[in-house]
Amino acid sequence: MLVSRTPLVMIVSLAALAGLFWFLSQDSRRPADPTAGGSGDKTPELMLYCAASNRSVVEAVRERYEAETGRQVSIQYGPSQTLLSQLEVARTGDLYLPADDSFLKLATAGGLVEEILPLAAMNCVVVVPKGNPRGIRSLTDLFAEDLRVVQANPEAAAVARVTRRLLTEAGLWDRLDAATEAYRTTVNDVANDVLVGAADAGIVYDAVLYPYPDLEAVPVPELAAGRSQIAVGVTSFSEQPAAALHFARYLSAQNRGLEEYQKQGFEISGGDEWEDVPELTIFAGSMLRPVIEDTIVRFEAREGVLVSRTYNGCGILVAQMQAGQHPDAYFACDVEFMQQVRELFPNSTDVSTNQLVILVPKGNPRQIASLQDLTQKDLRVGIGHEKQCAMGWLTQRTFAETGVQTEIMANVTVQTPTGDMLVNQLRTGSLDAAVAYLSNAAGSGEFLDAVQIQGIPCSTATQPWAVAERSRFPLLADRLFRRICSAESREGFAAEGFGWQLSDVQEKEADH
Repeated sequence: MLVSRTPLVMIVSLAALAGLFWFLSQDSRRPADPTAGGSGDKTPELMLYCAASNRSVVEAVRERYEAETGRQVSIQYGPSQTLLSQLEVARTGDLYLPADDSFLKLATAGGLVEEILPLAAMNCVVVVPKGNPRGIRSLTDLFAEDLRVVQANPEAAAVARVTRRLLTEAGLWDRLDAATEAYRTTVNDVANDVLVGAADAGIVYDAVLYPYPDLEAVPVPELAAGRSQIAVGVTSFSEQPAAALHFARYLSAQNRGLEEYQKQGFEISGGDEWEDVPELTIFAGSMLRPVIEDTIVRFEAREGVLVSRTYNGCGILVAQMQAGQHPDAYFACDVEFMQQVRELFPNSTDVSTNQLVILVPKGNPRQIASLQDLTQKDLRVGIGHEKQCAMGWLTQRTFAETGVQTEIMANVTVQTPTGDMLVNQLRTGSLDAAVAYLSNAAGSGEFLDAVQIQGIPCSTATQPWAVAERSRFPLLADRLFRRICSAESREGFAAEGFGWQLSDVQEKEADH
């Protein structure tokens, strides 16, 4: 960063803040890609790689989806690891649905999957013929010499991998391995063996048994922790990501795909409401527009959705929410304004920081070196409005720390709801100085300098993000948040003068 030194202060040139130029004047409401959403679109057939354990439920959802939307989905079933290997080698297809989300983590780490949408959960159990004729009650009952036991292949199928991990930790795997008569390709093959009498017992997921009324699940203590979370991932090489996400949203919707998951014995929770082209509503402080707008535009195009965003001073946004407008998500300029609507957004995450600075015309003709200098005679000062924006509220707190709040306020000639308005008035010569965020002056380094405010901790604003507790589209909002936290987006924050608050651990949690 280029700096010039003057007595008592460091004046920061804003030229280095230019960085990426964002579209500050564009309309805040953008339509989604017209080729991406809507049930009447002509889209190529989707390709889904799906674990055999989910076959019954996915076939039912696929049939309903195709009838409702007119879109086609081709599905290849198999063991989760085998399907993952196919993705790695072929790098084709649109969606991947393994029987355990650990495979999706591997796929994400390998750059094979972008978005992940959670679906349901299922548990490892022993499967026996109806009535449990051999009286199996625990895993050790499977070690009887005259009992025929089959399992899925632990090198390929999720259920067997989970079983092997749990029983290895318990010191029981070697005994079960010795008692296993044969390993089958998929969990469904195990169930079929027991059904036709080729085996007396096997280990499967409980939800797999929905289409098998002549079989019975026996939960055993040794497998109680054998719970698999199921999710679907959109591949990074899909040539039609909006269409892939359309089906993934249908599959994970509480009033579409999850209805079938629950019907077939899977455990479900959450899920968005289904809409062909959902509209996500976002309220965000005006200062955040330059760093999130382009990300939102790209998100709309990839997802095939609409994001209706309202940018304004946070005081104004809070008043709108308290009057009954409830967006799906809120990105506040400071934690104080998130606290004021805590009943709508009980869980928030601190994302970034922004510094208050004194903005002056290039060259600093009035030689302003500190907040105290804003008391100079005949100085025209602009600040944010205390009740309309976080910037104004923070400015008043900062003034109070100096002990000369009354004297500074005597020189204040304008109070605005956004920092951009102050920048414009500085550039036209209507003001001699303004207190605004460092990010407000990004792109104006040719005209303005920024004087750092020294020694006052409260001059830093922290920007939190939260999804409304009653949002109809919490998963969609979370995916937008992951895009906002991406490496590319983070570079945009830095270029506009923001600091980064989100920890590495929080970023990893957001990624999954």
